[in-house]
Amino acid sequence: MYALYIVSGLLALVASDPCDPVGSEHSELLLSLNKKLLRSLEDQETSPNPSVHLSLRLSTHHNLGKESDHLNALKTDLHNDIESSLANSQPVVGLLALYTLALKASCYDLNTLTFTVNQRSETLLTQLKRQMALEKEHITFSHRPLTNYYQYSLGVLALCVSGVRVNSHVSKKLIGAVDHEHIKHGDSDCIDTFAMAGMALQCLKESDTQVQDAALDKALGIIKQKLLDSRRADGHMGNEFSTGLAVQALLAMGSQVQECSTSMEAMRSDVRKGTYLNPMAMSQTLPALQQKNYLQVKGKQCRNEDDSLVLEARKPVRVLQRNTKVALKLEVVKSHGAPDAYSVDVPTGTSLVYALELLQKKNIGFTFEKEPSLWGPFLSVVNGERARQIDRRYWRLSSDGNTLSQGIKDFKIETAQQITIENTSY
Repeated sequence: MYALYIVSGLLALVASDPCDPVGSEHSELLLSLNKKLLRSLEDQETSPNPSVHLSLRLSTHHNLGKESDHLNALKTDLHNDIESSLANSQPVVGLLALYTLALKASCYDLNTLTFTVNQRSETLLTQLKRQMALEKEHITFSHRPLTNYYQYSLGVLALCVSGVRVNSHVSKKLIGAVDHEHIKHGDSDCIDTFAMAGMALQCLKESDTQVQDAALDKALGIIKQKLLDSRRADGHMGNEFSTGLAVQALLAMGSQVQECSTSMEAMRSDVRKGTYLNPMAMSQTLPALQQKNYLQVKGKQCRNEDDSLVLEARKPVRVLQRNTKVALKLEVVKSHGAPDAYSVDVPTGTSLVYALELLQKKNIGFTFEKEPSLWGPFLSVVNGERARQIDRRYWRLSSDGNTLSQGIKDFKIETAQQITIENTSY
């Protein structure tokens, strides 16, 4: 089953004068990103991704045939996966929320979809409300959600854009988390979570059914400042993979950001460099570069849509043999005991997950297990020890002391280095 393993960040637009109009000089770049995202639907090794579908549906250009096929895959494969997780009492609020947003972006009637759990059928939105209630109760007794505040924010946003009144106790938990500095990963602010919380709370502010109060406005003000304060010298907010969501959030909140152009250019530079190879990263970046955000799903009308997005035939891929190898040192730091050290020579450009597989084949005591997520595979068990979300633990990856911003499939070993895998609490 999927796990929402999320690493991301943010920036925006001058309200009266768009800070980054999508003109001819950037249209070709955005079109190339749009096509790469559409091409990712052809990957037979991955399950249908609701975030990718959401981004494609928010895009200016469409391939309605491929989007329709992907929608059908979501309603079968993903739907069955979620139903199975619900039957096993696994927390899936984030995935359920993204599924809701993807369907809403396709103008699909959400009341026609049901989940059958323990011989009881309920609609998708009823299940989402139920999952949010469980998350809220867990915050009440444990001071944190069953999952995390990113997924909790997604749940609030999905209910809000679907026209469902969000229970005030649910929304107050999110407002309180912002106000009491609970949106952190270790000692660091979670920029992607602040971004998602900003869009969720902005949706509540704009909803006719919501009570407007000072606490909500205060939380939105805190979020805006957190996002702006996260801006680096190169224009990124948080990191390369959180800037897209950050831009979306500030656009949604109507912020006037004088330095907006630097963040837009930082993302465009990343597109040119091929930084966004992961479909999840592309799906969060494309809407921002097109000056769109997830709140626009609320008023989406699927009429007279452009259907001009066509993929060219694939060119034959030449696989070049790399004879150069680099030395990789690996350190595993479990929750207790002394660190374990290993070494292996790997071909230049090898993915980290392949390097770990090579090391495991050497039968020298290193073992690992991985699980699927929307961002790709992530480590779940290393040397027999599991780092579980329910225990608020994860395997932190770093290279020569610097935390990796990419997953084990996307990070490439280009030079000799030491990778540390540490069982970490958050």
